Amino acid sequence: MERDPVIIDRADEEIGGPAHDDVDDAVVLSWWQHPVNVIALVVAAALIAGMIGWLIRDTTAQPDAGDVDVGFLQDMRIHHEQAVAMGLMYLDRPDTDPGLRTVARSIVFGQALDIGRMIQLLRDADAPEAAESDEAMAWMGMPTTHEQMPGMASEERLDALGAASGDAADDLFVDLMVDHHEGGVHMAEFAAEAADSGEVRRMAESMAHSQQDEIGELQGLVD
Repeated sequence: MERDPVIIDRADEEIGGPAHDDVDDAVVLSWWQHPVNVIALVVAAALIAGMIGWLIRDTTAQPDAGDVDVGFLQDMRIHHEQAVAMGLMYLDRPDTDPGLRTVARSIVFGQALDIGRMIQLLRDADAPEAAESDEAMAWMGMPTTHEQMPGMASEERLDALGAASGDAADDLFVDLMVDHHEGGVHMAEFAAEAADSGEVRRMAESMAHSQQDEIGELQGLVD
């Protein structure tokens, strides 16, 4: 008689949970695939989303959002989404550096919060929450596609990260994320100067500073 496969949470293995050596047909789930962890993430995201609208509102009068504001928010949302995806991919790789894992978690959490803020700002501006075409960076006078935005990783390099482990995963993650952050800083610095909304300018300036700091952390840990 065939036995039903046993699902093992990889987190149990990492923290010294119960052994399953006697289960030949066990299915090992990544931490983000485990139902309990997924539910916790969904609940946390819902709570954060509910708070974002109240937290980011500015009671002072703001000018109407212009092309730079909307374009920056839409394009940077896409840029951030890839950074979050890369962070999660790296966190799922085995035998990686604990310090880099800490930075990766910070990037995932911080940029996920930024995405929520950008969506709310687009709603406040009565603008689409996501870009409606593949054209990016026209608001900077540098029209291109979203895949070609500065720092965006190619599918081939993402596949390589997803297959790497140990030192190779560490080095590739740092290379990808440093390039990604440098591209984000380039976009954010322009918006910090040219956006119409003071809130968008402040957010862009904060992004530029935080990503520059993270570049230093990443490079320092690899060195």
